[in-house]
Amino acid sequence: MKNKYEFLDKINFPTDLKKIPDSKLQKVADELREEVIDVVSVTGGHLGASLGVVELSVALHYIFNTPKDKLIWDVGHQCYPHKILTGRKERMRTLRQGGGLSGFTKRSESEYDTFGAAHSSTSISSALGIAEANKLSNKADNVIAVIGDGAISAGMAYEAMNNAGASKTKMIVILNDNDMSIARPVGAMSTYLAKIFSGKIYFSLRETIKLITSAFSKRFSAKAGKAEDLLRSAVTGGTLFSSLGFYYIGPIDGHDLNSLIPILKNARDSKHEGPILIHIKTKKGKGYTFAEDAKDNFHGVSKFNVKTGEQLKGSSKLPSYTKVFAETLVKHAKKDSKIVAITAAMPGGTGLDIFRKEFPDRSFDVGIAEQHAVTFAAGLATENFKPYAAIYSTFLQRAYDQVVHDVAIQSLPVRFAIDRAGLVGADGPTHAGSFDTTYLTTLPNFIVMAASDESELVRMINTSTEINDRPSAFRYPRGTGIGSILPSIDEKIEIGKSKIIQDGKKLAILNFGARLNETLKASENLKKKGVNITIVDARFAKPLDENLIWQLATTHEAIMTIEEGSIGGFGSHVVNFLSKKGLMDNDLKFRSMTLPDIFIDQDTPENMYKIANLDSSSIEEKVLDVLNSNIILQKKNN
Repeated sequence: MKNKYEFLDKINFPTDLKKIPDSKLQKVADELREEVIDVVSVTGGHLGASLGVVELSVALHYIFNTPKDKLIWDVGHQCYPHKILTGRKERMRTLRQGGGLSGFTKRSESEYDTFGAAHSSTSISSALGIAEANKLSNKADNVIAVIGDGAISAGMAYEAMNNAGASKTKMIVILNDNDMSIARPVGAMSTYLAKIFSGKIYFSLRETIKLITSAFSKRFSAKAGKAEDLLRSAVTGGTLFSSLGFYYIGPIDGHDLNSLIPILKNARDSKHEGPILIHIKTKKGKGYTFAEDAKDNFHGVSKFNVKTGEQLKGSSKLPSYTKVFAETLVKHAKKDSKIVAITAAMPGGTGLDIFRKEFPDRSFDVGIAEQHAVTFAAGLATENFKPYAAIYSTFLQRAYDQVVHDVAIQSLPVRFAIDRAGLVGADGPTHAGSFDTTYLTTLPNFIVMAASDESELVRMINTSTEINDRPSAFRYPRGTGIGSILPSIDEKIEIGKSKIIQDGKKLAILNFGARLNETLKASENLKKKGVNITIVDARFAKPLDENLIWQLATTHEAIMTIEEGSIGGFGSHVVNFLSKKGLMDNDLKFRSMTLPDIFIDQDTPENMYKIANLDSSSIEEKVLDVLNSNIILQKKNN
């Protein structure tokens, strides 16, 4: 079989890359870029970010001795070129699939993945930890963190830089400035980086010393270090990073290997004590016209046609939950000028780009800063505005202290629109919305709702507009609804009130969230076996519908709860109520179906729910098991 690539076919690990003359590295990069495009056209994934770091990936593995030298990619969604160069080339077409390669860095996948990441802004902190460990172990290994201009806007990155600068520990931070994270970066930092880039290009300490000594004389060479610092500060504006204790180099063209290779080599060999920051300028989607021209630079794509750039879309014509949320909120905002919306760098993902078109002055994208987003929303709430913080479940975890301290304790009416609740598919465990019900229902003063379908989501948004004395949250899954008819924005739910979907005997299921459809499927199969069960759409995990639960507990032999969240959530609160009221003392059987106590790897959502035993077949099996155990118990008692 004829080889596809002149160089890439011979490269399986960085040791193979190092055998290639540096004059041929751009050809390697061109082939690597072509392979990334071909791979993602088959698997879908994060294309634009990976295309933007092709040359950087080649240069890093060419200059540094990975995996002995530790390379950390912030977020990890740009790591596809890195994976191809580090022994995973033949498996790349399993990317983001069940049993395949992760779409992010993952320690259990490869020794070259130094630190697992899929949330942003963790790289400098982890790199500093590794660098300090090296120092304590008397190791001279290099530690390199690559962080984007979007990720470096988060507070955690500055906490890490502040610590790193004070520690005087050698590490290298590469700021990959492409002026585009998922959405365009916002805030003062993006403006600052733009000002830096408008200045002249600074290449390296060695070249600057040459400049200084040739322009003046050899008698100045002893003071060249100080002169170089002044020159660097004057022509680039890297004052912020310098003031944090970093030796700043840049900005440089991140697609020019003739610049990258010597600069990385100088940084590697430098005897400088303390952290070094190399500021590179790249283009997201570089080298693929359709990605370069797209509004989001093909940040996250489905499978696509390489020649046309056309993405293969799903066949469903049903609206997504995200769109239903956004359009419903817009309707309310047209009637209520106090409604404002906040997102943390995810306007498209949360649907708030729709809201922003209608109300640009009442829409706030605070950047990758979930902690700030929550407290910012709390501040708005103190002034009688109605803030909606639209944040993915997995990202809201990052702001839990603010939810507790700044919102719940003060009982401020911040409304949390929790997108991507439950299992999300190809992004895997790092993006699963597994824990929000548990971590929110433990808090006093909170109302926690979950939509069983898109019509219930509308009712919950409608209800939330009038919750003005405490915080509230409504959760909803990724993807499209089931096709239910949407109600008007006047249709609300009584707080803490469940809804009986069907009446049955012996066993009652209380469903919390979007597993209701699977529960109904299970019920249809059970009916064929002569088993009729009661099904309730619980709607609220807090406050519980205690009257209905009491009624069910005294008229049924068994109660089951179903939720797409971890232990400690809805089911735990139900059993706690039953126990406190003594309802468990009369042979009442109770079963709780939750996500298992594991992190479930990426797959299709359908397969992930099968693994979690939360599909219709598992529900049916659990019902039969509970009822059969009751029959056996009754026979024993007789």
